[in-house]
Amino acid sequence: MDAPLITQVRRFNRTVTQRVGALDDEFLARDRPLGQARLLWEIGPDGADLRSLRARLDLDSGYLSRLLRALEADGLAAVDSSGQDGRVRTARLTSRGLAERAELDQRADDAAASILRPLSASQRNRLAAAMAEVERLLVASAVEVDVRDPGDPAARACVRAYFDELGRRFDRGFDPARSLPAEDRELIPPAGLFLVATLHSDAVGCGGLKFHDGAPAEIKRMWVAPAARGLGLGRRLLTELEAHAVARGVSVLRLETNGTLAEAISLYRTSGYREVAAFSDEPYAHHWFEKALDQTAP
Repeated sequence: MDAPLITQVRRFNRTVTQRVGALDDEFLARDRPLGQARLLWEIGPDGADLRSLRARLDLDSGYLSRLLRALEADGLAAVDSSGQDGRVRTARLTSRGLAERAELDQRADDAAASILRPLSASQRNRLAAAMAEVERLLVASAVEVDVRDPGDPAARACVRAYFDELGRRFDRGFDPARSLPAEDRELIPPAGLFLVATLHSDAVGCGGLKFHDGAPAEIKRMWVAPAARGLGLGRRLLTELEAHAVARGVSVLRLETNGTLAEAISLYRTSGYREVAAFSDEPYAHHWFEKALDQTAP
């Protein structure tokens, strides 16, 4: 990794933590540090189950428990088990906790205004735009991509969402039974593989490879959740699929796609895929693409 980039990220982190008051034991001049204040916000007026809080905040269970105990000791929160599933524990704010959250909300608005106030209108707009871009890139960096068994619940969820979207977008709907198959056994090594992208434990994308001895490999089931679009995840999945193919000695990759998926077609074209004659009888395909892989790429 480029050392100057590492240095810049660390400098940015130091500036932000100091400027937003993350170093203060009494965040926003209240009686608790930032961690407890953020947890109050995340629990929210409707409460939240502990599993989702851990995933959303990337906290281990021990640290989350300590934060919750501190809020409970102050009479701000309570933790109980779900009525339907005793294994699901839910944190809820007390009336005092709701009042504290509202106070923190107002103070957070005031703190944000204090950052903007010394700046000109032009500088405020530049700062807001830069923050939006930084947030987008930080979210993108939090996405994890792993090889999963196609039977994994996250993989299943991705494929269901993918089929549902095709059904909505294709002119005549989409019936998986009519499409060329990509069975689980075809997406498990050594026959193939399946990638799943997750963000805070939520499945947000997928893509598969089917290997064929002595013939080009195929990309299947490429999909990115609408909420994760704009993060460059489609290109990242495509790049990782290509890397896996190169590692297997694949020299050519192929895929087919439907004409209504304009964003996918643009991704393939800008990633070096060229349109070729139809190489399959996929009934939902309008375009067939192929790419020669660089065997020297890392």
